[in-house]
Amino acid sequence: MFPIPQSDLQPNTYGYESRPLVKPTGFREYDARWLFGKEINLMGVQALGLGLGVLLGEFGVEKRIVVGHDFRSYSASIKYALIAGLQAAGVEVLDIGLAITPMAYYAQFALDVPAVAMVTASHNDNGWTGVKMGAARPVTFGPEEMGRLRDIVINGEFKYGAGGGYRFIEDFPRQYIADLVTRPRLKRKLKVIAACGNGTAGAFAPELLSALGVEVVPLDCDLDFNFPRYNPNPEDLHMLHAMADAVRAQGADVALGFDGDGDRCGIVDNEGNEIFADKIGVMLARDLSKLHPNATFVVDVKSTGLFAADPALKALGAKTDYWKTGHSHIKRRVRDLQALAGFEKSGHFFFNKPVGRGYDDGFVTAIAVLDMLDRNPEKSMADLYRDLPKTWGSPTMSPHCPDEIKYDVANRVVKRFEAMRAKCEALTGQAIVDVVTVNGVRVTVEDGTWGLVRASSNKPELVVVVESPVSEARMRAMFHAVDAILRENPEVGAYNQTI
Repeated sequence: MFPIPQSDLQPNTYGYESRPLVKPTGFREYDARWLFGKEINLMGVQALGLGLGVLLGEFGVEKRIVVGHDFRSYSASIKYALIAGLQAAGVEVLDIGLAITPMAYYAQFALDVPAVAMVTASHNDNGWTGVKMGAARPVTFGPEEMGRLRDIVINGEFKYGAGGGYRFIEDFPRQYIADLVTRPRLKRKLKVIAACGNGTAGAFAPELLSALGVEVVPLDCDLDFNFPRYNPNPEDLHMLHAMADAVRAQGADVALGFDGDGDRCGIVDNEGNEIFADKIGVMLARDLSKLHPNATFVVDVKSTGLFAADPALKALGAKTDYWKTGHSHIKRRVRDLQALAGFEKSGHFFFNKPVGRGYDDGFVTAIAVLDMLDRNPEKSMADLYRDLPKTWGSPTMSPHCPDEIKYDVANRVVKRFEAMRAKCEALTGQAIVDVVTVNGVRVTVEDGTWGLVRASSNKPELVVVVESPVSEARMRAMFHAVDAILRENPEVGAYNQTI
């Protein structure tokens, strides 16, 4: 039988090369993330594949799975270790090779395969690896499935199975791109910056956008797994600033920025304004609601309050459901509510028919943005942004907090705000009017200013977001009030960025 994984093996030892290393905290709420070499080794990845094969059997789904890998120096090796474990469990593997994550999701439909396992660290720093998994298209695993997978792997509940196989699907990205561009070309002449941070999307984005009929200016599209300029993360200000500089230098209509595995898209307008993804979501909801009145949209708790307060969306009968942050959470909620779309502040967007197939795809998001511009030929991206009611919001800020304690700290903060409301204590000098605890805590005061604290699902961090519909000063006041409560917990460290 395959050895039971351990969590404390040291590299460059006999044990490390003879037994699987798997740190339990790598099993997150909706995918898996580890520091490769320190928290998981190749035998550990093999154990993950074996455990995933066992889980597919428990689910009663056909043991066939699509796999792919992102462009990092070690991702192919990790994928082949995963494949070895899957085959040992009796799973037939269809390998689409180097790909962005949405290609793997699309392959589930195009190849009629029930399960998916995409090897990617997404936008995480080099050194990280992970796997995004699912067995019921278009959704991916959530906390229940990830918890069961963790138990199978960590406890060594492995079962070998017959019938495992392997097939490589040659040149699958061409099929994916052909599916997206089989549509009318854009009528409006647009100049577009395609920013990829030297990540996987750079191999495909310029070709896709050119086929849609736009003039493409590539920005960091050459693949380089060292990420020499910045991490491919369109939520990070380094990448957004580079996109803004390129827009101004090139006189472009918009910049589209894709993350490391291509399932997210960030936007900079024609004036160089870096638009947070939740505001892009409001703009797209407005545009789509004109075509589909009375639509339902799912948004995560980090997102702007405009989804509920925007007069234009109200006039079109749009309904908003605030839900848990995380691509699997929002994806599943979009499916369950049959919503037209779901939007995450991180840039994961989910479009149901007729726009998409329900999964997060940065390229589909880019097409939706270009279609919005095409349908509004008299307005620039900046004009559409200015049409929104003004709010002052922060980026997603992430103070360090160890994986082993971050959920406990988040729960303490939830209880602290609940107690404040119960005692009618003021926050930033105003009464607390709402406390939402569907995912961490989102606390709102009388003038609509709100703050959010939750545990990150994929990094040893907490997540902090604040917004005010009144002024920048009120937004900053909320940040300082939230941060003061966070600092009551000594486990909370420094922020990755602040306001």
